[in-house]
Amino acid sequence: MPKMKSNRGAAKRFKANKSGRIKRHSAYTSHILNKKTTKRKRHLRKAKFVDRADAKRVRRLIQA
Repeated sequence: MPKMKSNRGAAKRFKANKSGRIKRHSAYTSHILNKKTTKRKRHLRKAKFVDRADAKRVRRLIQA
């Protein structure tokens, strides 16, 4: 049986913290920033956590 491979695209996008919750970055930050308010852009900079409903699937993708 060969080794299991992690999904490299997912591994670059998600990181697990020490408690096991999975961090992710916000969407809507790359372009068309003129119409977004400064406050909105500032809040989008902060990392978010993956929802618990999706965490199991993401964890399976990023584990080797």
